[in-house]
Amino acid sequence: MDSIADMGGTQGWGPARIPTDEPPFAEPWEGRSFALTVLTMGRISGRNLDAFRHALGRLHPVDYLVDGYYGRWLNAAELMLTDSTVLAPGAVDARARRNRGEDVEEPAFPEPTRPDYQATAPGSLREVDHGPAFGVGEVVHTKDLHPQGPTKLPRYLRRRTGTVHAVRPPHVLPDTHAVFAGENPQHVYTVAFPSTELWGPDAEPFTLHAEVFESYLETR
Repeated sequence: MDSIADMGGTQGWGPARIPTDEPPFAEPWEGRSFALTVLTMGRISGRNLDAFRHALGRLHPVDYLVDGYYGRWLNAAELMLTDSTVLAPGAVDARARRNRGEDVEEPAFPEPTRPDYQATAPGSLREVDHGPAFGVGEVVHTKDLHPQGPTKLPRYLRRRTGTVHAVRPPHVLPDTHAVFAGENPQHVYTVAFPSTELWGPDAEPFTLHAEVFESYLETR
């Protein structure tokens, strides 16, 4: 599933501007949004960060771009609560309208159906019973993936050719982990891509290194 969150490497957004004196929270509500989201992840998904990122990727594109960083967090937390039927659809909007004095009936609290999830170990590093499929210096190709669910292979890295620069330890695969379909740990590779392979012959010459999961790669 391609989402609005898959913006890395895309053109037309101008240079990335990095503030040098930005406070952690520019407004008090941003701190409350942060706390509410962390609480939501802990109580609903067992701190499954991939599920939270999948919720961010399913936000309406306009909301994603307009509501700002912590606005996205708040919207994603609401989506996770609705997914788990802790909240009924429209419950937050109805409460906000009632707080403004409107005569709106709030939906009844549903029966929660939270995911039955427990991580097998802390963090995302795992062990597997087989060695890496690719070695340093090997030429690899990224697959043309368009799954129904989430994927962490960015669009601009699909159907590209690169060289394995380093082999990393196995990690939990976000694609299945995000939808509570198993951790599916696999090796990760640092792959070097020439800029001209990604953006054409007129691109500024440099090498881009990307961390790529094993199931995203193939040899021809």
